[in-house]
Amino acid sequence: MSDEARPTILVVDDQRNIRALLRLYLEQAGYRVEEAADGETALQRIDRAPPDLLILDLMLPRIDGWELCRRLRAGEHAALPILMLTARDDEVDKIVGLELGADDYVTKPFNPREVVARVKAILRRVQPAAAAEGSVVQLGDVRLDPRRREVTIAGQPVKLRRREFDLLYALMREPRVVFSREQLLDRVWGYDFPVQTRTVDVHVAALRRHLRPSRLRIETEPGIGYRLVLLPEGGPSP
Repeated sequence: MSDEARPTILVVDDQRNIRALLRLYLEQAGYRVEEAADGETALQRIDRAPPDLLILDLMLPRIDGWELCRRLRAGEHAALPILMLTARDDEVDKIVGLELGADDYVTKPFNPREVVARVKAILRRVQPAAAAEGSVVQLGDVRLDPRRREVTIAGQPVKLRRREFDLLYALMREPRVVFSREQLLDRVWGYDFPVQTRTVDVHVAALRRHLRPSRLRIETEPGIGYRLVLLPEGGPSP
């Protein structure tokens, strides 16, 4: 594969040894790697030449990882895949990071092989053909077009983040089927190894908020996972 054809990963971390370690493993896996030691430099590089994926440390000088993620998701780089690195094993931090739009997170100290595996999983899921397969799905007043990556509720467009869209697509294709968190991680995130499943819960909570005006509801099956149901027309909203 030519150098130009290889996916480019931008590693943003203020610790040189972390950047060097990730460069070593990512290049061995076939990726092109660029580096930035602070958020401002990273933002400039992304504006100049967007990478295929961003590995982003939260604790950065100048512009921290929270703010950089927020700016990217609010601007023209909203679709850029982001894998967050955090030195704090705090569940709140992880949830906030996911709600800001990160695709996944890894807590330091980390196994670089796991980072590479997660990078592969994220990139596999964002390939244009991956979500473009299949035809339009409609349940009640919700219409989802996987090729155009568009969702409408009663004809009104709904703006979903990439993972929210993929999660809704997976649920709408098989309504009333109960999916475990592990099954959704495999279908939506592409993970084929054990990871924490809080990622699914955060995205389900966000998707529920988007679906409030519709007749679709995501129900929790205690001890198992989630399923999508269609409320009867004119029926009460739970």
